[in-house]
Amino acid sequence: MWTDGRRSFLTVLVVAALTVFALSACGKVGGEPAGRESFHHLVIVGDPHLPGRDLAKKEQVLATINGWADVEAVVAVGDICADFGTDEEFRAAKEFFSKLRKPLLPIAGNHDYFYESPSGPDGRLVTGSPASQQAKLRLFSQIFGLEKHYYSRQMGRYLLVFLSADHPDFLSGISDEELAWLRTELANNPKTPTIIVFHGPLQGTLRDYKRFVNTANFVAQPSAIIHDLLVNNRQVFLWVSGHTHTPPLEESYASPINLYAGQVTNIHNKDMNRGTIWTNSLYLYPDKVVVKTYNHQENTWLPQLERTFLPPNEE
Repeated sequence: MWTDGRRSFLTVLVVAALTVFALSACGKVGGEPAGRESFHHLVIVGDPHLPGRDLAKKEQVLATINGWADVEAVVAVGDICADFGTDEEFRAAKEFFSKLRKPLLPIAGNHDYFYESPSGPDGRLVTGSPASQQAKLRLFSQIFGLEKHYYSRQMGRYLLVFLSADHPDFLSGISDEELAWLRTELANNPKTPTIIVFHGPLQGTLRDYKRFVNTANFVAQPSAIIHDLLVNNRQVFLWVSGHTHTPPLEESYASPINLYAGQVTNIHNKDMNRGTIWTNSLYLYPDKVVVKTYNHQENTWLPQLERTFLPPNEE
């Protein structure tokens, strides 16, 4: 016969087990089960386009991520602003991300700096002057507390490199100054497995499922220089991008075509501005990186899209 004390102890165990099950089911503890080897969990949010459409839905995504206890940081892959990178859009972005209770690692996309702020009612996208572009990139850095709009972070054994679009001519281009910094950063870390985050994807890492995909303004530029830089730095093995708004429903979202030059896998990310919002999570283990996709409308992980990548010296 159970004593009252043993009944109480059993009750505590049952409640605890049910609580863990419930939290796991709704994503409260992230996509990796507790008790496994240590990892660093990064959540990737696609182009937010703030304030943009359906702000409440975007805020719910932040609330969900806030509930994942194992998240170390959130990465925003550019196009933080809806259209022009105006003061009003940046204020909306600052207010939006103030609700995030995780460290934010943002980069700039074309809508954060490239265009001239509209002076008339038509609101057309017109290329801004070099001076206006640089002013908006400085505002981007100021809003998010960055010394520069490109930077790196060490996370476990991995080097994470965050590159912002800042070319005066390409929508997803990297300036000469930023490329020079990147060369130095890679030269200083030749044996460190490296993940690059940039607004635009690498050339040819999606099928031509829309007319603009793989065109000059929708891949990382200057493409020939980036190609040479990557193939001469074999430590780079993942490239994380937005810009094309590619959804997980697209067959080339997670497929063999994502592998660039037999070396670098491009992880594509859907924007947050229309339809279902998905996020990718990168779990950085000492010996591998696991990528998982979460559907924020259905509050569920998508196991069919789970992928595992080995650092270069583990292959």
